[in-house]
Amino acid sequence: MNAPLPADPKLLMRSIIQRIATGPDLSKDISREEARLATKAIIENQIEPIQVGIFFIALRMKRETMDENIGVLDAVLETTHRITASVDEVVDIGDPYDGYNRSLPTAPFLGPLLAELGVHVVSHGLDRVGPKYGVTARHILQAAGVPVDLSPAQAASRLADPALGWSYIDQALSNPGLHKLVGLRAQIIKRQVLTTVEVLSKPIAGRKKTHFITGFVHKPYPPIYAELARVAGFDSACIIRGVEGGVVPSLRQPGRYFHYHDMGAETEVSIDPAALGIVQDVRAVPLPGSVVTAEGEDEVVAAIDIPATARAAAEAGMAALQGNKGAFYDALVLSGAIILQHVGRAASLGEAAAQLRAVLDSGRAAGRVK
Repeated sequence: MNAPLPADPKLLMRSIIQRIATGPDLSKDISREEARLATKAIIENQIEPIQVGIFFIALRMKRETMDENIGVLDAVLETTHRITASVDEVVDIGDPYDGYNRSLPTAPFLGPLLAELGVHVVSHGLDRVGPKYGVTARHILQAAGVPVDLSPAQAASRLADPALGWSYIDQALSNPGLHKLVGLRAQIIKRQVLTTVEVLSKPIAGRKKTHFITGFVHKPYPPIYAELARVAGFDSACIIRGVEGGVVPSLRQPGRYFHYHDMGAETEVSIDPAALGIVQDVRAVPLPGSVVTAEGEDEVVAAIDIPATARAAAEAGMAALQGNKGAFYDALVLSGAIILQHVGRAASLGEAAAQLRAVLDSGRAAGRVK
């Protein structure tokens, strides 16, 4: 059992800041337990905002250790309202909480697609957060008419509903204390450790197994995510090099992903879209020109019309679920095949792709979007 917060968390934070914020040569690392206690105190609103900012910036500038990453994750898991669904296995898709601003996201529609094949999917996120402030799963699913403000219990019940089999849960309901930091995170500007660990909050688990699916861009992240997933108790993990850090690889060039099963070591797998019959000249589903509003404010934040982008993604997603061929359709096949094989529902990526195309062409999955 985790130890409770000290009588005066402010003294602990003072000690931590004195050690981690002393420059590139003198900064000291903190323990997993100190990182947990500090983050829990922050989530429970017991630390002044300026010290919260210093804490996260100092950790980032000295570079977080694995123990520090794990300690922050411990606090996020401890404060998240988590529930076990009445299904044996759950696939937890941790797409970037800060969304997309250079392509149309397709991952929000993996839920209804995979549910048609008996795979129970939960996705999670929030409305808007940095550093990208892009269009999120919440925006897109809301535009498609899917309820996005469900309690953990309500979201879990959707997974067990034979007519649905998938759900979305928002951080505002799964971890209100963490969600209240969104405004402060905007003022911090730079990516913090919370951006890394919040996708592992594991709000809904399966009775027997829970599988973690996430994306990455930068090379150091696969072993970090794999170890964090083990700590969070995910029975398996699949970490995909995806466009904009999401779970969908490039549609026009070979890619790779890393995976582990039964808490084992992660291994690397190569994937070639052409081998699955996917031939595209775009990396991802392009943004409609009408949603780009102006030049972005910096190299990270692109200026897009979020509601218009969400509507465009919702319309394209529903069309793909009804069998409309194109980049969106192919993106669902590519990422869906990786997941389907990873959870043992297909012997090969080719077999998985064939199963997914059959569902898409039938239009049946579109009936699960409600």
